[in-house]
Amino acid sequence: MSVKKAIIPAAGLGTRFLPATKSMPKEMLPIIDTPVIQYVVEEAINSGIEDLIIITGRGKKAIEDYFDDSPELEMHLANKKNTEMLNLVRDVSSLVDIHYIRQKEPNGLGDAILRAKKHIGNEPFAVLLGDDIIMNGKPCTAQLIDQFEKYGRSTIAVEEVPYDKLSSYGIIKGKPVADSLYVLEDIVEKPAPEKAPSNIGAIGRYVFTPEIFDCIKEAGPGVGNEIQLTDGIRVLSKTQKVYAYEFKGKRFDTGDKLGYIKATIDFALENKDLKDDVLEYLGKVLSSEDTPFRKMLFEGMKQKDALTKIESETFEVEN
Repeated sequence: MSVKKAIIPAAGLGTRFLPATKSMPKEMLPIIDTPVIQYVVEEAINSGIEDLIIITGRGKKAIEDYFDDSPELEMHLANKKNTEMLNLVRDVSSLVDIHYIRQKEPNGLGDAILRAKKHIGNEPFAVLLGDDIIMNGKPCTAQLIDQFEKYGRSTIAVEEVPYDKLSSYGIIKGKPVADSLYVLEDIVEKPAPEKAPSNIGAIGRYVFTPEIFDCIKEAGPGVGNEIQLTDGIRVLSKTQKVYAYEFKGKRFDTGDKLGYIKATIDFALENKDLKDDVLEYLGKVLSSEDTPFRKMLFEGMKQKDALTKIESETFEVEN
């Protein structure tokens, strides 16, 4: 059965971006001039998804408004004969038919996905988290769907995670079965680095068989006393194979401040109207000794050199 439905959970509070997200959904934070969630919606569409469910919550109406028609704005742009911008606005509202389901209170990713059970029915479906933007010629979700169609089992996207970030991910233990593909043996939600089963973590893209719903319910509350999707995946893996696929592409975690800045810079450098000016500005920042950035960079380099020297001297003493 082909994958034509997808869920985008977008009910989180976005506390890492307060105070901005006090009145603005984190999914609507712009990368240059395009909200993060539009990149996620476009990935779903480009992966063959025809039926899209966005899980929202209190204070998320801006997402619905963004993907809705805007007659007043369209009329204003038409009167101004701004055809290019008018077409852009109309394109946004005609991307795909979107259904909205309210999660009454933030109770974990697993709980958000359960909200869509009636709409999904007994069909396979994809899940795309709104925090992750993944750049690649072939969308990450399409890569997972290819694996699902080949093996007929739930498939999650994974990548190598830095040691100091292991406690922020669901970390897998997997048995390699093909190039970039593992059979899941275990998955642990946000483990302490020294207890992590590997350095390979699940990121915000999944394709599931419908059995995942019952497994999420069976797992019950987990870390933070919330309904964790990771726990549901673990239960599912006990009854049927679950695959983990190291996707091709560059991922930006826009739910993290540094990840958001990286995404903004990279997308600016991909923009033909901005690239040259951004490169010129970055060159000036890096070459000027008077900028705070240059001073911080210089201080950071001195500290790094000092640490390297200490480590080297320690090694010599021990040996």
